[in-house]
Amino acid sequence: MNILVTGGLGYIGSHTCVELLEHGYNVIVIDNLSNSKIEVKDYIKTITGKDINFVEGDVCNKQTVEHVFATYPVDAVIHFAAYKAVGESVHKPIAYYQNNLMSTLTLCEVMSKHNCKKFVFSSSATVYGDPKQVPIDETCEVGATTNPYGTSKVMNEQILQDVYISDPTWDVVLLRYFNPIGAHHSGLIGESPVGIPNNIMPYIAMVANKELPELHVFGNDYDTPDGTGVRDYIHVVDLAKGHVKALDYMTRQKVGVDAINLGTGNGYSVLELVQAFEKDNHIAVPYVIDPRREGDIAVCYAATDKAKDVLNWVAKKDIHDMVKDSWKFKMGLQGVVHEEN
Repeated sequence: MNILVTGGLGYIGSHTCVELLEHGYNVIVIDNLSNSKIEVKDYIKTITGKDINFVEGDVCNKQTVEHVFATYPVDAVIHFAAYKAVGESVHKPIAYYQNNLMSTLTLCEVMSKHNCKKFVFSSSATVYGDPKQVPIDETCEVGATTNPYGTSKVMNEQILQDVYISDPTWDVVLLRYFNPIGAHHSGLIGESPVGIPNNIMPYIAMVANKELPELHVFGNDYDTPDGTGVRDYIHVVDLAKGHVKALDYMTRQKVGVDAINLGTGNGYSVLELVQAFEKDNHIAVPYVIDPRREGDIAVCYAATDKAKDVLNWVAKKDIHDMVKDSWKFKMGLQGVVHEEN
């Protein structure tokens, strides 16, 4: 099968490309390199021994997407090309809605024209808003979001549901991620955002490496054991494997539209994550407590039964793998050679 991966040189996209190639899929990538680096293409080949077909371009540009579908016989699409920072979305809502909605609309239009109707969507636990219960399962209400990023994901899910209603030959899997961190065990690919990080793990790594003076922890007055926000951190490699399982699911049966959580089912606070990073990597991470950040919630972690039952998928890596692999990747960026464990 030929799989189009939008945003495929980004953090989650690159790890998913590795898993797809290692499972025998042919991979086509569209990426505009706005938050990724072209060198990742070579790292993917180093890890897998296989090439991706790469097109530099914006998924919101219909002409670019048409070119890809005219060039390659695409069988399914995995869509990662979205802006993804909760805090930034509060301050840049127009950019988030424009990019995150137009990219999906453009893909759906071109896919329909070319009779490609298998779609794996990169959704998020933010669609649940401030949950009324934890762990959060897929029957929980969606839509009462707390930030434009989450709202854009809800809107995208609704778009895809409406596309299916209009044409039931589509199959759509909505993968609702919790909090991806970590990096590939090779140390070659990981989260390396352009500019100041919006996500916690690259920020921790930069502080540990003395590129930034301290970690800013947003709020220590939540109703949690240590007052900091609790999240379900999931290793990015486990997450990537979930996408391969979603493709398998669509291949073996009719899916329609199905929403599935990808998480570990365990919640860790921000300070627990920092402490694990310090302990496992033998390095200090200075931090300061700032006021709560707009759009954040206190506690969010997944119920994972459906992923196990439907996809035959469970997260296998723990918080110690996550923090060690993140630091290994960071040190790889600095040219430090690591021995394999």
